[in-house]
Amino acid sequence: MTRIGQAVILLHAGDREEARNRLGEIWSEIGEQGESLHRCTLAHYLADAQDDPADELAWDLRALTAAEGLGERLGKALPGRAEPHPAVRVFYPSLHLSLAADYVKLRRPEAARIHLARARAATAALSDDGYGNGVRAAIARLERRLVAEAGPGPGPFPEQSP
Repeated sequence: MTRIGQAVILLHAGDREEARNRLGEIWSEIGEQGESLHRCTLAHYLADAQDDPADELAWDLRALTAAEGLGERLGKALPGRAEPHPAVRVFYPSLHLSLAADYVKLRRPEAARIHLARARAATAALSDDGYGNGVRAAIARLERRLVAEAGPGPGPFPEQSP
């Protein structure tokens, strides 16, 4: 986690290529069989370091898969749970928000709306703190953007105009 944090500092400082390289090296070391928490965190930040929206989506999907795996592993300690483990629920608003943003970049508004709704539904797991408020604010911004981009809806075909 320390090495992931160091790479994230580079990412936030604007050195996306070096951050991507370092995060990629860590991913190569832990791979698909690594600890779910590490894979989730790493994939989530690797998504942010991508230049291609399709690559960003692929990494965010890996992060979601890792979070689901972590929830399943933790859920074994709490049999009979139908919902994600409490320790994992806090990840879902941000993970689904990231996926929604990816789909917006890829011009797939319906998929974006689905993940945005999932992000909004998962916000009950967030605390009333800087992180939780930041995620809720980002969800609201993306919701406003999707509404603004939707416009009045499709118009008639030219041959149908009066």
